[in-house]
Amino acid sequence: RLVDAFLASPKHAEKWSRVWLDIARYAEDQAHKVGSNDSLTYPNAYHYRDWVINAIANDLPYNQFIQRQLAADLIIPEDKQEHIALGFLGLGPKYYRRNSPEVMADEWEDRVDTVSRGLLGLTVACARCHDHKYDPIPTADYYALAGVFASTEMFNRPLNQAVAKQGKGQAKKPEDAYHLVRDGKPIDLNVMIRGDATKKGELAPRRFLTALSEEPIFFKNGSGRSDLADAITAKSNPLTARVLVNRVWEQLLGHALVGTPSNFGALGEQPTHPDLLDDLSVRFMNHGWSWKWLQREIVLSSTYGQSSNIESKKLSIDPDNRLLSRMPRRRLSVEAYRDAILSVSGHLNSAIGGNSMQPDKPDESRRTLYSQISRMNLNPMLARFDFPDPNAHSAMRFETTTPLQKLFLLNSEFMVFQANTLATRLKQYGGSTHSKIERAYKLVFSRDPSATEISLAEEFLEHANVKVGSRENDNSAAWAQYAQALLI
Repeated sequence: RLVDAFLASPKHAEKWSRVWLDIARYAEDQAHKVGSNDSLTYPNAYHYRDWVINAIANDLPYNQFIQRQLAADLIIPEDKQEHIALGFLGLGPKYYRRNSPEVMADEWEDRVDTVSRGLLGLTVACARCHDHKYDPIPTADYYALAGVFASTEMFNRPLNQAVAKQGKGQAKKPEDAYHLVRDGKPIDLNVMIRGDATKKGELAPRRFLTALSEEPIFFKNGSGRSDLADAITAKSNPLTARVLVNRVWEQLLGHALVGTPSNFGALGEQPTHPDLLDDLSVRFMNHGWSWKWLQREIVLSSTYGQSSNIESKKLSIDPDNRLLSRMPRRRLSVEAYRDAILSVSGHLNSAIGGNSMQPDKPDESRRTLYSQISRMNLNPMLARFDFPDPNAHSAMRFETTTPLQKLFLLNSEFMVFQANTLATRLKQYGGSTHSKIERAYKLVFSRDPSATEISLAEEFLEHANVKVGSRENDNSAAWAQYAQALLI
């Protein structure tokens, strides 16, 4: 019942949306800007983020989740609201000099890379200049997929009929538009010899990867986006479900079954439990590609229910925990950490969806998911705490420990503001210093303090004689410092 309650919570959808946005390299601008030219920015990118949240909240089957992000306009042309899903492609990097063959070739590479690594766990973009050195992906396969995106154009669809338009029905200003894609003129690309857009080789008709096709699957409908979506989500394709199952397992268990979640090729790691991965993948598809079924299946398992305590016998057999002999201890992501701080300070705003914000503003109380994501100037708080580079698909989060993190926690206006808010909450709780300390530990750590922790806290608070204005022995500042130490 507890698991079902969590799965039904909107907060669950918000949590898992961020996982997908890493895969989709979600961002709201570009890595470059010429003067005040904002034409390549995405001020309404949050509509795509909101679509992802709603899709996950409604447990949209994963195969449909993919299909709509690649080709919603072709699959359900009458449902304009669902076309917002096309932000998966429409929010990708765009470059100036967009009529240049070299520039467009770089944009196509981004689309091929995001789709192939994100959905299939294959590094197809490695075959742009030559046949893949390790996987069965010839250069012709790369250009067969790139042709799909060469036949697709970015489209700033007007938010409404009053909005000023320019040629081809696009909104004049990015702030008046949804940032989508649509079909352009269908075109097959020639192989670009050694990746040089000026040196053309053989023609590469648009089709699916040969290694995943018993017979050639050519793309004949328009750009080929809907054909590509069908090929990726076909039950006969062994990779799509396995890649998603592996990502979900990594989020829930701390370690992926395949340690390279976006590379299932020869240079990727072999699965630690291949039969488990295959079993979950097949049953995931048989249960309607349901994210929530998959998560429920995993978290109700005895493996997920293990303690993180380290036993000497298990440690000697499985020192790196590759055999899942215990639940690994994990750090919080920057989103979970900031949200937890807001929650314990009593300052968290649980409103769902809407415009983006700056997460390091002291009085900003919305969930970190709603942070503005810039490819050019990533918010300093996000950047310091291992948020991925939104210029490209992110396979997984990396963890660092740096002096800048400590300095932020000690000195930032955000942390000082939240510490003061928590201190006020503790003082309003009433009771003795002892009871306030116990309350603090239950709020922040969900446990009781030890005798040593109580003793240290009481000693600090009782001897912190601070002069505030004309009042002597006011320990408000001490409580704020104590609260900040707990938050850190």
